[in-house]
Amino acid sequence: MMIRSTVRIILLMAVMLLLRCGYAEMKTEKATFAGGCFWCMELPFEQLDGVIEVISGYTGGHTENPTYEEVSSGKTGHLEAIQITYDPSKVSFAELLAVFWKQIDPTDKSGQFVDRGSQYRTAIFYHTEEQRKIAEESKRELEQSGRYRKPVVTEIIRAAPFYPAEEYHQNYYKKSPMRYKFYRLNSGRDQFLEKVWEK
Repeated sequence: MMIRSTVRIILLMAVMLLLRCGYAEMKTEKATFAGGCFWCMELPFEQLDGVIEVISGYTGGHTENPTYEEVSSGKTGHLEAIQITYDPSKVSFAELLAVFWKQIDPTDKSGQFVDRGSQYRTAIFYHTEEQRKIAEESKRELEQSGRYRKPVVTEIIRAAPFYPAEEYHQNYYKKSPMRYKFYRLNSGRDQFLEKVWEK
């Protein structure tokens, strides 16, 4: 009985040590994108292998801890955005950008689809110099692709404080699937993306 208990303790300690080492070795990075309504931006990234978490929130403004109502007024300077925590050994920043471009209209500087106002404009918030360079190259490639007739106006901005949105906004497509589908269907986003990316 004593031997069994000792073996169990040793096994438990070994498992804990392995878990601790695994977490310590896992390096994560952040990516922050503004693509209009954040409800529509979560799902495409949450489906990617290597993405650990996607949070809806507000960034790029001049007030602390803004509310949804304040940001929606357009007076705080914030953009609706998502912040992605990811494992760069499984998915690269360049791959995240490739997904980002396929969710937005990068030629619209006044909002996205049915949502109008500066709080809905598109932007890439870089956290490192490497991200900035990758974002600029990715944007250049998109501009040169001939996919759009108008200039690509998506901004590339140094990351600013990011404030998570209210809990009811997080994973909205899961919490309120009917409302989400109704909004998305009528937003014009999918119709635009299908037309642009079917080429």
